[in-house]
Amino acid sequence: MTNQINTDKYLPPKMAQAIANPIFPALDSALRSGRHITIDDLDNHAFLIDFHTELEHFYQRYNVELIRAPEGFFYLRPRSTTLIPRSVLSELDMLVGKVLCYLYLSPERLAHEGIFTLNELYDELMTLADETKLLKLVNQRSSGSDLDKQKLHEKVKTSLNRLRRLGMIFFIGNDNNKFRISESIFRFGADVRSSDDAQQAQLNLIRDGEAIQVTRQAQSNTDQQQEQHDENVDEDNEE
Repeated sequence: MTNQINTDKYLPPKMAQAIANPIFPALDSALRSGRHITIDDLDNHAFLIDFHTELEHFYQRYNVELIRAPEGFFYLRPRSTTLIPRSVLSELDMLVGKVLCYLYLSPERLAHEGIFTLNELYDELMTLADETKLLKLVNQRSSGSDLDKQKLHEKVKTSLNRLRRLGMIFFIGNDNNKFRISESIFRFGADVRSSDDAQQAQLNLIRDGEAIQVTRQAQSNTDQQQEQHDENVDEDNEE
């Protein structure tokens, strides 16, 4: 007599097959952490296509939805009663995401072969958004000093790192100042998908302030620890 549980009695065969696959544990962990799975992640993306229906039912038990976006990427969308911990992006994270989506829609993306730099992102952010409001995100009493602008630049770099961990951008090789934007950045542009001029509609969202109207919430300890790790890595690379 064995104590091993026979999953066939409790799960549909194809769902049991998906969960038993060696790919599933790491993929499940990535999805739960908020990562978006794009076509660039070939094995995981193909796995999610093959078992999409079964995994939709699996995650419903945790009160989250496995979503396949129109652009083809996958992610988990929590409901209000979710059993999976979730973190909320900061105001600056959201704004950086909106600007990245704007760049993704721009002709410059083709001209640059899809590659942008941190400084290009920062300059675009300062051009498209209200500089005074941006600086107040790092210092409520900001007078527009060079020090405040330097702090903002560092915060933008931190936001870029956080979006990288969510699978929205990919650094080019070991250079964390050059990156390629993933189609999953459309999480910040869902409202403009059906627009005749998506880039202009995205610009309007940024300038109308809709890009940064989110509830402030404290970051999780995991996010804070990861940010410190990223900063330490950056310092090591600079030495």
